[in-house]
Amino acid sequence: MKLIEQIEAYQPFNTQEAHDKAEILDQLRAYDNIFTRGNRIAHMTASAWVTNKGRDKVLMIHHNLYDSWAWLGGHADGCKDLLEVAIKEVQEESGLEDVHAISEEIFSLEILTVDGHVRRGEYVPSHLHLNVTYLIEADDSHSLTVKPDENSGVTWFSLDQAVEASSEPWFRKHVYGKLNDKLRSGDYE
Repeated sequence: MKLIEQIEAYQPFNTQEAHDKAEILDQLRAYDNIFTRGNRIAHMTASAWVTNKGRDKVLMIHHNLYDSWAWLGGHADGCKDLLEVAIKEVQEESGLEDVHAISEEIFSLEILTVDGHVRRGEYVPSHLHLNVTYLIEADDSHSLTVKPDENSGVTWFSLDQAVEASSEPWFRKHVYGKLNDKLRSGDYE
């Protein structure tokens, strides 16, 4: 499977990614239904760290479920091409049509905990998102639109403002800060 090969080849940016890489590979090899929500324990998701051409801004949405500014992304829902999933989610969640991957390579890996919640009237038990993040570029002068069933805002932030805008401390420290550090390092092309 192409995704397993990409993850095996991925060089972790830090200790968190090294540990998460090993577990994601174990889960991918162990479960046939890991790309669907049918796996109630853990399933694959794709996220995008969307940056402008100048690499000094990132796009975030105000996520309704978490009541926080967050990156864009979503569930694989059966699709094994997670870059395709990330691009589709950016387009749906922001209204941007002209977006592209800066690289087809993985930008980061994370295992994310999701607390139990109600979605569309149904209870969803706590579970894990086995997440692959891609670096996506979009034009920060194009108009943005909200996707009301998922978010209540879409805006560009400077790199530091994006981290501060999140109300989730773990994400600020372990995800968004890491993504910005990697973006600033230029270690992605």
